[in-house]
Amino acid sequence: MSSPTHGGHCSSPDGSTNTSDSDSEDEPKLPLNQFYPYIRCGLCCGFLIDATTITECLHTFCKSCIVKHFFYSNRCPTCTIVVHQTQPLYNIRPDRQLQDIVYKMVPSLEELEREQMCNFYKKRGLEVPKPVVVSPPGPAVLRRQKKDIIHQSVFTIPPELDVSLLLEFVGAEEGISNFKPLERRYVRVSSSATIRHVELFIRRKMELSPTCQVDVVCGDHLLDHYQSLRDIQNSMGEEALQDGLLVLHFGLVLPSES
Repeated sequence: MSSPTHGGHCSSPDGSTNTSDSDSEDEPKLPLNQFYPYIRCGLCCGFLIDATTITECLHTFCKSCIVKHFFYSNRCPTCTIVVHQTQPLYNIRPDRQLQDIVYKMVPSLEELEREQMCNFYKKRGLEVPKPVVVSPPGPAVLRRQKKDIIHQSVFTIPPELDVSLLLEFVGAEEGISNFKPLERRYVRVSSSATIRHVELFIRRKMELSPTCQVDVVCGDHLLDHYQSLRDIQNSMGEEALQDGLLVLHFGLVLPSES
């Protein structure tokens, strides 16, 4: 459960980022508000609490804010991209590194947030959750982890990544240029991913202009953004597969004039 209130509604103690007393005397101090675009939530306008990032566009919000937002919308609040056609919560991830940065830049924030959370539970007669303390692993565990790390990283594929894609580039329409070649043609993804996710992957890797349209085809069928890879496999069957790979052809075209 995310925190019921946001510490972002309090101000910084001195209005500037912290520096050490002796070694940083000559370093310039910057006003904290210069960092607001990076450490504040675009929904509640407070400092980020349980920072959570949308994997499709990399915009970050408080966890409770973005979860509430997805109750009535499947689009990113910042860029309006469709995060997922039916399950947008599938494509969000905690950003612990960013949250640590926020807590360091606003020293009183973490303590205040903890205090507000305790008050929230106490007023309702509920037991206050205890912080999770992770004990450091012993020497034997460390040795075992070190021994297994190569095998896990090289040979273990997460079960949710259950589709192997082969992306075949068929060309670009005249007038489209300055794009990078797609070096990574073989991709392992979830069957819940949609054609929109595939298009976004292609856009990022090929550094495409926003005015360039990506058409994705399977067999003789032009695919819609909302179609999931699972649906495509089920409807196309063996026709879509090549040596166990789901083959998708894509081309770059200019948007049609309405």
